[in-house]
Amino acid sequence: MEEKKIAITMGDAGGIGPEVAVKASLSEDVGRLCLPCLIGDRRVLTEAAEISGLALDTGVEIIEPFRIRTFPRCRPSAESGEAAYRYIRHAVEGCLRGEFHAMVTAPVSKESLREAGLPWPGHTEMLAELTETAKYAMMLIGGPLRVVLVTTHLPLGDVPERLTEEAIIEKIELACMASEMLGIRSPRIAVAGLNPHAGEGGLMGREEAEVIGPAVREARARGLPVEGPFPPDVVFRLAYTGRVDMVVAMYHDQGLIPLKMIAFDRGVNITLGLPILRTSPDHGTAFDIAWRGTARPDSMIEAVKLAASLLPLRLKRASS
Repeated sequence: MEEKKIAITMGDAGGIGPEVAVKASLSEDVGRLCLPCLIGDRRVLTEAAEISGLALDTGVEIIEPFRIRTFPRCRPSAESGEAAYRYIRHAVEGCLRGEFHAMVTAPVSKESLREAGLPWPGHTEMLAELTETAKYAMMLIGGPLRVVLVTTHLPLGDVPERLTEEAIIEKIELACMASEMLGIRSPRIAVAGLNPHAGEGGLMGREEAEVIGPAVREARARGLPVEGPFPPDVVFRLAYTGRVDMVVAMYHDQGLIPLKMIAFDRGVNITLGLPILRTSPDHGTAFDIAWRGTARPDSMIEAVKLAASLLPLRLKRASS
């Protein structure tokens, strides 16, 4: 295939996004795999490179679809939120037109998006709307763990009412698609319960008996390779030791705490179901360490590497 051109969005200007985007784009690992294209404010990216002891003079294309006049550092702001959205939209449109083969997004701040008057709680929901995608999911990969989330950016108290058979089956189906994308020929998918001990026969909650269990049985009836619901404190051990290939978790922290425990600096997020390929690091804007030149780009580099590695199979499937 032709050289892989991957768009890398700058993220929230006030956070570590510009820094990790620059460091990843200039890394040897990324340079060997693809042609990185930074999308963001040229002045901000240049300064982020300078404080990191780097120079944006060779090997990286910069596209500036929107310029930030001013923004506060190390905290969220409407200016940063609006700019981050503009860069993401540009990358999405470029991917849909075929100008980029994939996109990798640096972290955005949900507070910045809100201050800018934007309606999305994060990348996942924004990307789904920009690509007119109805069925999508957030998947995290780190070490031996692969986790698909049924619900994402919700208060914990709102999770039970959002768990429906339809939603869980949809995420199981997307997990199966992800297994194929990752080259797992005979996947073993495990579904986590919501409550301690997976409800303990209804003593600790009814969601397993009334929603999650029926969803798993229906998915199996459709021929999907899934088991569960498993107690949440057991299921990730099964994945860690290789007894299952992927876990479908009920809510954000249920899936991300174990993954970040073992792979905080190397975890990668993939948005499933989109017509484009998008990955990102599994960390946030880290305002507390922003603009010091000390942010580690490991997760960002892994996100670019994963996108590049998945492209040949994805393009082959698209052409068949």
